[in-house]
This record gives sequence, structure tokens and C-alpha cells, in this order.
Amino acid sequence: MLTDYHCHILPGIDDGSENTEMSVKMLGLQRQQGVERIIATPHFYAHREKSVDNFLKKRDNSYKKLIGSEVDLTNVFLGAEISIEKGISELDGIEKLAVEGTDLILLEFPYTGFKDWMPEEVHNIACEHKLVPMIAHLHRYVSIFSKEEMEAVLRMKAIFQINNEAFAGFREKKFAAKLIKNGVRYVFGSDCHNITVRSPNFDILKKEFRKKPEIIEASDNIYEKHVLKKV
Repeated sequence: MLTDYHCHILPGIDDGSENTEMSVKMLGLQRQQGVERIIATPHFYAHREKSVDNFLKKRDNSYKKLIGSEVDLTNVFLGAEISIEKGISELDGIEKLAVEGTDLILLEFPYTGFKDWMPEEVHNIACEHKLVPMIAHLHRYVSIFSKEEMEAVLRMKAIFQINNEAFAGFREKKFAAKLIKNGVRYVFGSDCHNITVRSPNFDILKKEFRKKPEIIEASDNIYEKHVLKKV
């Protein structure tokens, strides 16, 4: 089941879809490109939010705007893209931001550079909350992190999310290909914010691996491995 692990399709909640009309177009384009399972991951910045519960109310209200529209919401699941801030692992209710029905949680490094406390925050989220971190669009940090810093990130017990757009450029494509070759756990995501400059781009991904469909299948299968068993 072709899965988008990272996208900003909920209307009016972050810098992604501006309104319901745009969300319908974005979701429609994803379906046209063969995406069967979508994880909506609006940005979560702890320093901007009153609380996790307040954010969840906004997320639910945004999702409800899509209910009743013509778009197919089958297999659309809710999550968040959480900015890694100092102390984030101690945030009350952070486990509620995991991808619904799973132990997966999408985390984003800031673009201000690598800090020594970052791996510890990711480790604490994993251990204290029994969650599996997915590090968002790691390829984007190739020009930000040093070689040693990137190696420190890769030593984390995490899944590394790769944007489809990475396969449209040389440097990021080379980095992403090396990740896959080295056997790290990876997933693909669109990180789409609209249907123009930041579109789903699953056509790029499928073209890149048209002769190696098992690479995309490995990403898709991660989801099932992390679905929580109902008690």
C-alpha cells in the first residue's frame, strides 16, 4: 500500500494547505499518483503551542473541514511533525502526537544547526515514551550538519524519512541512495504543502525505482510493523 509518511494536507493549520479547496486538490493529486495511505503531519512547535491538547483540538477541527468534501479520506491518518527543541522529550502528552494507531512519531531537526543535546532528546522520546522516532527529511541537512554530526544522527535508533523530491537533485539523491544501500530503516514522504512548488512528487519516486519496486515496498511495509495491537 503506497504510503505518504509526511504531508501537510490539513487545511489552515500550518504553512501547508491554505484551505479546504486546496486540501481536496492535494489529496486528489496524491490519489492520482497511486498513494493509498496518507499520514497528515502538521507542524508542531512546542514553544508556539499552549499545550499538546490544544494543538490536537486545532488538528481535529482542521480534519473535520475535510469531512463531507468530495475527497476520499480512506486510510488518512493523523500525526504531527514535531520540531526537536531542548526539553521536548519532557513535554506533557507528547505521545499523543504519534501517528494514530502506531508507535511512530515524526521529528524534525531545526535548520539552525546540530546541537549535542539533540540525540539525547530523540533517545529519551524513544525510551521514556516507547515510541519509534522517524527523522524527517534527513537529506536536507547534508549542507547544514558536518560529517561527524551526520554520523551521530545515523547512530540513532530511528527510521529516516526521505522526501520524494530528494530524487530530483544530484547531491540529495546521492545521499538518499547511500542511506538505502547502507541498510538503514527508511520511509518515503511527500512533505507536500501545495500542488505547485511543493507537490506530492510520488511520480518522481516511482520513476526512480520503477525497476526496483521492492525499495518502495520496504518503506510501505514499515507502517504495518508499527501498528499497535489492540488490547
